[in-house]
Amino acid sequence: MKIAVVTGASSGMGREFVFALDRAEPFDEIWVIARREDRLAALQQNCRAAIRPLPLDLLAPDALTSYAALLKEHRPEVAVLVNASGFGRFALFAEEPLAAYNDMLDVNAKALMGMTYVTLPYLQSGGRIYQLGSLSSFQPVPYIAVYGASKAFVLSFSRALNVELRPRGIRSMAVCPGWVKTEFFDHALTDQTAVTYFNRFYTPEAVVRRAIKDMARGKDVSIAGFPVRFQVLLTKILPHKFVMWVWMKQQGH
Repeated sequence: MKIAVVTGASSGMGREFVFALDRAEPFDEIWVIARREDRLAALQQNCRAAIRPLPLDLLAPDALTSYAALLKEHRPEVAVLVNASGFGRFALFAEEPLAAYNDMLDVNAKALMGMTYVTLPYLQSGGRIYQLGSLSSFQPVPYIAVYGASKAFVLSFSRALNVELRPRGIRSMAVCPGWVKTEFFDHALTDQTAVTYFNRFYTPEAVVRRAIKDMARGKDVSIAGFPVRFQVLLTKILPHKFVMWVWMKQQGH
């Protein structure tokens, strides 16, 4: 049985990956993971492949164990893994509860790593792993300090893994978009947020379309939009102290 596995599939980038992968190639099933089972089940209306909803909270201690047990039971060929679960908060570091940051690291980094580890035995030559990073992966970002750090982990982990998996014919790629208008902002914006300036937004469709093309081109990082790619180039050339100063000026600080 050939399947794709997508976390964060109930909305935003994960949801769009489900639709794009279903259009791009045939799967026997697409396993979709998120907390909201009704939204997962509704994906079937727009997909050719059979949708298997897995209503798991990746913060729960037994979520990864339950997923691993399903893999062991069904022994599928996982052709594609998409780790799109994650969240952020725009706020001064000291003004958010420590528990919120621990949850953020657990979902953005630890769960992503765990999903990858557990799924790897079921990936064969030609298998692909999409790991959702961010423009924040490339630079330290005040007011989203923990989120940016978690996405820096995703970038480093994904690229290193891509090299390790090369002998097996498996690809790992970090998808690092700029601002994407999704439900992410419903959770990230807080009453005390100091982030008010967003220069441009991309759609999930544009980011995922670019990611699938870049995977086919053999890249290990995908960045949608020339302005964002140019900004990443600048973060590699300019001192990060200066990059952060520009960011602060953009936010009016």
